[in-house]
Amino acid sequence: MHAMLSKDTGGPETLEWSELPDPQPKKGEVRIAVKAAGVNFPDTLIIRDLYQVKPPRPFAPGGEVAGVVDALGDGVEGLSIGDRVIAMTGFGGFATQICVPAAACLRMPEAMPFDEAACFVFTYGTSHYALKNRAELRSGETLLILGAAGGVGAAAIELGKASGARVIAAVSSQDKAAFCKDLGADATIIYPRTLDRDAQKALSGEIKKAAGPNGVDVAYDAVGGDYAEPVIRSMAWGGRFLVVGFPAGIPAIPLNLTLLKSCQIVGVFWGASIYRDPASHVKNMGELFDMYDEGLIKPRISASFAMQDAAQALTLIADRKLLGKVVLNAP
Repeated sequence: MHAMLSKDTGGPETLEWSELPDPQPKKGEVRIAVKAAGVNFPDTLIIRDLYQVKPPRPFAPGGEVAGVVDALGDGVEGLSIGDRVIAMTGFGGFATQICVPAAACLRMPEAMPFDEAACFVFTYGTSHYALKNRAELRSGETLLILGAAGGVGAAAIELGKASGARVIAAVSSQDKAAFCKDLGADATIIYPRTLDRDAQKALSGEIKKAAGPNGVDVAYDAVGGDYAEPVIRSMAWGGRFLVVGFPAGIPAIPLNLTLLKSCQIVGVFWGASIYRDPASHVKNMGELFDMYDEGLIKPRISASFAMQDAAQALTLIADRKLLGKVVLNAP
């Protein structure tokens, strides 16, 4: 097998395409011949030792894969060699083979190609959990999404519309705004790359204008940094501000705003929720697969790379230039 290994702490350029012995599945595990791997923002962090999980080196990044089961460990039930599956791996996915617990695998819908499958679970799983379980988004509410053109943001647009919400997509460029409108966003806001106090006030004014007199019912913040405060200033009474990620930095929030708005700041740690409540995860994924079959959601893949070119894909994400998803195809 081959894998893109992180042998030293650093950026995408430090990854090395390396040959390794084929892994053998342990009891309760299956081996997947990887066909495609999704690329996500945490992959840019884990190789720099900036993520919550710090695997021992050498390791391959890559938290989600799609492929075919090609070996079974002892005691595996419910899966067979030849099954097409999606798996969340945490790390290790940028490889041609990977062993994972059988319980971590989901059978792919028959009509779903491998590249879309590899880009499905992380983004839609995160956003569905955020909007359904954490925000309890209701039809008719106003949903604002920061970083709406990225993977989880694009998924949130589609899921918000499927829930009957009015969706405002906030992005950093006109081409990203056009992308979000194509996904179904009702309105778009373009924010500057950096914010001073005057720009924060201006952004808050734009959000209030777009949201209307009642404000934002649910805010989905996948950006963080100085962008969070203007959003909270625009919240509706009883609104829910979802903390999804902070590539722009960890925000410093004046907590008096939550009192004045009687709003909530709600953490979204989807990865941990899978292990704490696996039954809910399985239910959510079943709902998402149904929405996929109905044509309500579909991964927007804007770039595909050979797995050996993973550094290019990671750089694209780290530079926040991505529209939708990027995927790696195994050789």
